[in-house]
Amino acid sequence: MMISRREVLQSAAAASTLLAAPRLAVAQQRRELTLGLGATMTSMDPLFYNSNPDFNVALNIYDRLIMQDERQRLRPALATAWKTLDDNTWELTLRRGVRFHDGSSFGAEDVMASIRRVAWVPNSIGPLTVYTRAITEMIAVDEHTLRLKTAAPHPLMPIDLSMISVISRRHEQAPTADFNSGRAAIGTGPFKQVSYAQGDRILLARNDDYWGEKPQWEKVTLRLMPNGPVRLAALLAGDIDAMDILPPTDLATLRNNPNITVARTQSNSVLFLHLDSFRDQTPFATDKAGAVLPRNPLKDVRVRRAISKAINRQALSERVMEGAASPAGFILASGFFGVSPRLKPDEYDPEGARKLLAEAGYPGGFGLTVHGPRDRFINDEKVLQAVGQMLVRIGIDTKVIVQPWQVFATQASTPNYAYSVMLVANYSTTGEASFPLRAQVATVDPQKGMGAQNRARYSNPRIDALLAQAMTTIDDAKREAILFEATEATMADQANIPLFAPDNLSALRKGLQFAARADGLMAAQMVTPAG
Repeated sequence: MMISRREVLQSAAAASTLLAAPRLAVAQQRRELTLGLGATMTSMDPLFYNSNPDFNVALNIYDRLIMQDERQRLRPALATAWKTLDDNTWELTLRRGVRFHDGSSFGAEDVMASIRRVAWVPNSIGPLTVYTRAITEMIAVDEHTLRLKTAAPHPLMPIDLSMISVISRRHEQAPTADFNSGRAAIGTGPFKQVSYAQGDRILLARNDDYWGEKPQWEKVTLRLMPNGPVRLAALLAGDIDAMDILPPTDLATLRNNPNITVARTQSNSVLFLHLDSFRDQTPFATDKAGAVLPRNPLKDVRVRRAISKAINRQALSERVMEGAASPAGFILASGFFGVSPRLKPDEYDPEGARKLLAEAGYPGGFGLTVHGPRDRFINDEKVLQAVGQMLVRIGIDTKVIVQPWQVFATQASTPNYAYSVMLVANYSTTGEASFPLRAQVATVDPQKGMGAQNRARYSNPRIDALLAQAMTTIDDAKREAILFEATEATMADQANIPLFAPDNLSALRKGLQFAARADGLMAAQMVTPAG
């Protein structure tokens, strides 16, 4: 028998008042916490896959040299200080008195082993080498002083290091299976790995010798629950204490529930349209009869601007995203390092859009197919359908095609790029503007690590030059000014079309608190008793 989303939530809500208070009281008495995690992780190997779900789990067990706070600002962790000795040398002072879960002491050799393992780890489907590529030499001055050499000035070294979990030197070449089993899962973090049942749950125990603030919880269960309604139903029934990735559609359900608290903040991610402005002819731009146009209209900046003006970002944010999003003027949310404060979301102006199309030689519009996933981003299919309707209003006959993420991503990836316009998103793990510029805007250059996700193969020499300058400027103020110029140039040329930055939403049982994070992470140490 099929059970609807509404029936699941209604049944759970009815049980919530009866079950939740005793469940939470027991949880607090025993100092136990159960988190429901919505995103799918790949393994317990913290250096295997460059993805938020894997990072989220790893942060419970492993520390990093430098941590990012809820707004992705850098904070000391296993490194208490960092500085440049010259343009090509960074020196880190390592924390003393730190021990791994097996009792061994932490030092420079462990950091070097962790960095070496990033390139060594076998069969990675998304390596973390982007964060270690710049390092050409590592020098352990002593057990608590480490120097990292680079071939050129590399101002992002502290940010890069904030993405690398530190493992024990004894497991530098341990297979990923040994991390899954727990044999090699030896970190310095607040919790120890007890067991891992793939696709089900992870059990953790408190590290009583943790160097930092003592963890609140003696035992933690991380339940892997990709189904949103099931995850929320478990929260309402008191089976879990907190959950991440709360869909905006459930805000109304929880608004008047006295047993639930919602944690909310603007994410660093932005959904946007990638446009094929590279090819002379693009396969999904047609005349009104359906024949492929001999000339790619998306190469004309006036057409790109017309598409941007046709989109009502406020309506997308308020209606499609249920108010849990903000219109975006760049592919990284405003307020982050390097995003020019002069950039504002394009105003909805369908009449101006039609004039631009006429100036570009398309007074009657043309046909266009927009592609996107239906299971990757919150409300992705609804967003696509709404965008398609907005384009129709300015004379662009728009067809929307949605596909499973794996199918879409394979077809969309360079060099097999198969689409003309597609819905994608930028997630800035570094929390600053050079990341989306390098990944989504820079001219594709695998040797330099540029344009790795530039599926539309956009290319602009001026932006490339500004980015190269920013990437070798150590002074933060000077680098930010260069990035301001690069982000403004990106939008002046309408390299892509930002739509909105969704909010990160989490929900917790009464009596718990959590500072929602721009990166969407939710580790056990971040959830504490309220008050």
